[in-house]
Amino acid sequence: MKSGRKRLKSIFCLIALFVLVIAGCSNKESTGTANENTKKGAMESYGVGDTFKASEEFELPILYSDQPTYPYKENWLLWEKIKEMTNVSLKPTIVPMSDYTQKRSLLISSGDAPLIIPKTYPGEESAFVSSGTILPISDYIDKMPHFKDKIEKWQLEDELEGLRQNDGKFYLLPGLHEEVWPDYTLIIRTDIFEKHNIAIPTTWDELYVAMKKLKELYPDVTPFSDRFLFDSTLNIAATGFGTKAGWGYGNGLTYDESADEFIYSATTNEYKELLTYFNKLVSEGLLDKESFTQEDDQAIQKFVTGKSFIINGNSQTVILHRNDMDKTLGKDNYSISKITVPGGPAGQLMSGSRLENGVMISSKAKESENFDAILQFIDWLYYSDEGQEFAKWGVEGTTFTKTDGVRKLVDDVNYNGLNPAGTKDLRTEFGFSGGVFAYGGTTDLLQSMMSEEEIKFQDDMAKVKTTIPAEPPIPFSMEDREKVTLLNTPLKDYSVQNTLKFIIGDRDLKEFDAFVKELEGQGLQQYLDLANKTYKEYKESK
Repeated sequence: MKSGRKRLKSIFCLIALFVLVIAGCSNKESTGTANENTKKGAMESYGVGDTFKASEEFELPILYSDQPTYPYKENWLLWEKIKEMTNVSLKPTIVPMSDYTQKRSLLISSGDAPLIIPKTYPGEESAFVSSGTILPISDYIDKMPHFKDKIEKWQLEDELEGLRQNDGKFYLLPGLHEEVWPDYTLIIRTDIFEKHNIAIPTTWDELYVAMKKLKELYPDVTPFSDRFLFDSTLNIAATGFGTKAGWGYGNGLTYDESADEFIYSATTNEYKELLTYFNKLVSEGLLDKESFTQEDDQAIQKFVTGKSFIINGNSQTVILHRNDMDKTLGKDNYSISKITVPGGPAGQLMSGSRLENGVMISSKAKESENFDAILQFIDWLYYSDEGQEFAKWGVEGTTFTKTDGVRKLVDDVNYNGLNPAGTKDLRTEFGFSGGVFAYGGTTDLLQSMMSEEEIKFQDDMAKVKTTIPAEPPIPFSMEDREKVTLLNTPLKDYSVQNTLKFIIGDRDLKEFDAFVKELEGQGLQQYLDLANKTYKEYKESK
């Protein structure tokens, strides 16, 4: 009996071994087949400087953020030329810009998102990582030579590192800028400043002095009435005060290099100093209280009708304000200009990342027979010099000309005031420079669509400002991410609420220490401990 059992056992082992060998071969064959099955339409040879054109036509679903100023048109030259040049027919799912973030989340959660999901800012992808619905694109960048080349050439590795999740992978292809590109700042009535011999302020203290003078001269005017619920101004000001606020508040954490740890921004002396400064502006009638609650149109109307002299804005809004003021005040009766962002107690500092909003790719894309071609297409359109110029300027000879490297809109095409005589808008009529495809690129390309005035602003910022380095990442694990959300959300909400109260005077700044204690009572230390533990572990793993 024992010898029979031994023989049976030997037979079973041989059968098991045979099955394993067959399974192994089968797996190898299926893997090879799967790899081959992703190459349909891909170029066999594709590298830096190559124009992508699929070897076979295919359709590519894409989520499209529809901007009301230049709404989607099916017959845009943009779509026609993309198909002609690349053999790819884009099939957009149109979502109003105002609902884009919410609709994107719903589509991803339901599994109905298109394969390509653009207009995603760094950090926004984190919410979708744990579900497995978004592709870990870092596994595939060897298939994207233009993206890889720009990362290396512009030394963006450290900034890209900040996108890595706890698993060491990143899930977003960000837009890439060659240099930091500041845009938002204060727009002022330069004619009023010049009329009264008031120097253009270069610091927030100088701005205070200037506004005091304006208030004396125009007692019925509140010099500064702002838009964007004051979040943009808090953002640009906070850097000069050595902290974060407004649009830049983010997760509420600021890296303290001297201590090699993260601290909570709203609890610092620098934050208190920021609150104290703007509280002084409000209490002395220099900053409109309604800046924190009014609609943008209300703030704009005050500025363009002469009821205020200062507003936050960017290169596009300054042109829109001029168009309005030509009607309200008369073309020769005013002058306005962006000024360099004022410096603060921490110095003439500028924050900013060279990473722009970019593209998520649905995990379903890797199941597509066109997967490799999809990656090549995205790499060409979003990251090649040729693709970026096309997305911004359009078609040479049709929407622009290029002589000795200098691009110029054709006579009947206008964009953002570059060619005021043009009757056709580059965005509205043709679909180019619309924002879904046109972010990132070389400084030359970026500045090619700027007015001389805007280029001067960029140059002035570069001359006087020191760019603060990117902060190290805090790649929370999937398990910790939920804890972080539960801890951070009430802390941030409470900080934002009290920021407003302190500035407008609804809460006395003498209670700032009490405010910090209140945050501590809401789990602040637990949040900091978790963040710093994660950061230390990440640092040690490097």
